[in-house]
Amino acid sequence: MSKRDGFEIAGEVVAAGERRTVHIPVSTLSDHTPVTLSAHVLHGKKDGPVVFVSAGIHGDEVIGVEIVRRLLRAKNLVKLSGTLIVVPIVNTFGFLNHSRYLPDRRDLNRCFPGSPNGSLASRLADIFMSEVVARCSLGIDLHSAAIHRVNLPQVRVSAKNRETMRLAEVFGAPVILTSGLREGSLRQEAQKRGVDVLLYEAGEGMRFDEMSVRAGLAGILRVLNAVGVLPSAGIAKPKAQSLLCADSHWQRAPAGGLLRVFKGEGDVVQAGEVVAAISDPFGEREIEVTTKYSGIIVGRAVMPVVHEGDALFHIAAVKSTDLAEAAMDDLTTQLEEAALFDEDEII
Repeated sequence: MSKRDGFEIAGEVVAAGERRTVHIPVSTLSDHTPVTLSAHVLHGKKDGPVVFVSAGIHGDEVIGVEIVRRLLRAKNLVKLSGTLIVVPIVNTFGFLNHSRYLPDRRDLNRCFPGSPNGSLASRLADIFMSEVVARCSLGIDLHSAAIHRVNLPQVRVSAKNRETMRLAEVFGAPVILTSGLREGSLRQEAQKRGVDVLLYEAGEGMRFDEMSVRAGLAGILRVLNAVGVLPSAGIAKPKAQSLLCADSHWQRAPAGGLLRVFKGEGDVVQAGEVVAAISDPFGEREIEVTTKYSGIIVGRAVMPVVHEGDALFHIAAVKSTDLAEAAMDDLTTQLEEAALFDEDEII
């Protein structure tokens, strides 16, 4: 059998059966420190698809970086077919500054496909598209909630894309949330180029959450198995089916003050149910927060100080709240059991 050709990226060639970190030049800081887009490339000995896994498009969303670190330690990567490109930190500038944005105050996930002659964010987007996304047929992009918010582990996909819906079900996160493609987002521009992208959302900005990390790692391994990159040995199947949610709404603060929440992410609520209370610092006035919608809480604010109009609860619609409660019990048990194992045991 003839040896498989090497994989070329950023002027370097990774031989079949080899793994290597490739540093793609991006820019230079004001003190002359070079900045690169560092990608770890695993090029299998056997043919297969080219898949990327990325994290840190928003610099303060660090949970994906930890998921990627554990992914790169997975023992069954030695049996990889095809090619896996793993980028732990796309937005290095934001990561170093603990910021969602780049130094030019732009959101990288609104700057795709980018331009080699545009702003700093636009140039970084262009490099990521041309050096990583354009070489792949599938991507998994890892995110968390913004700072001061937390998300239930969920996969977001386009409602009309059957393949990403299938892979979202394989992923096995508690919730699959269908969401439209936003202008300038990685998902939108990748799809225009024929590259499907699963978006995983879990946890809180600038925080690690063990169950969210485990759910993300297990889901990625399942998807890589489903597309033929990894063998099935050692990859656990989900014990419960993901809850499909076709729509969602934000419940906002009716007043400013000190917030006390009575419901958390993963809880199923009914329209008109009291989910929180907001009071003034003197305790003289208290306003109950009642939901306008029935559904499951997929995200919420964690800051106890709120202003009128602040987003408090992200509630995703479900077909049946009774069925949703039963499904969430099974899915929560699955996540809690996964968190009891040593990280080497689940891969």
